Amino acid sequence: MEIYEIVTYFTLLLLLFSAARVVTTSNVIHAAISLVFTLALTATLFLLLSTQFVALVLVLVYIGAVIVLFLFGVMITRAPLGKNAELDNDKNKLIGATISGAIFLLFSYILINGFDGEIVITSGSSTELLGEILLSRFVFPFEIVSFVLLAALIGGITLARKDEALVDEDQV
Repeated sequence: MEIYEIVTYFTLLLLLFSAARVVTTSNVIHAAISLVFTLALTATLFLLLSTQFVALVLVLVYIGAVIVLFLFGVMITRAPLGKNAELDNDKNKLIGATISGAIFLLFSYILINGFDGEIVITSGSSTELLGEILLSRFVFPFEIVSFVLLAALIGGITLARKDEALVDEDQV
């Protein structure tokens, strides 16, 4: 067994642990931090697959922007930070685990049988070509997504301000 395989299996094991932690914890902040670890480990896997651009985009967009926006939204709307029994839904966990397992087995079957045991080696990726496509053909959808994120941020601030106004009126 080569060192590359050992590192890959270790990364996958940590990835499975952190992903399980995201969905099993009842603390919102702990779930967000576990999601950061999950995304960082996914970026590590992309680096091991020699797709540096995808790993960098994953770090910049998801860890750098979405998670920060998520944490900012949680903190500004005064969401409960500790364990919350109302958010824990024990009766549907078995159904969710069964459906997730079935989807995992289906995708695994498709991926294993889709390549017929062949190892696919790419000759490298053209980051320049990908950049040209993103900034020419997909620039409008990219801008739309940025406006949706901005609207979500403004909505979170508006909801937080309304809560503060209600608290101020109750104190008077």
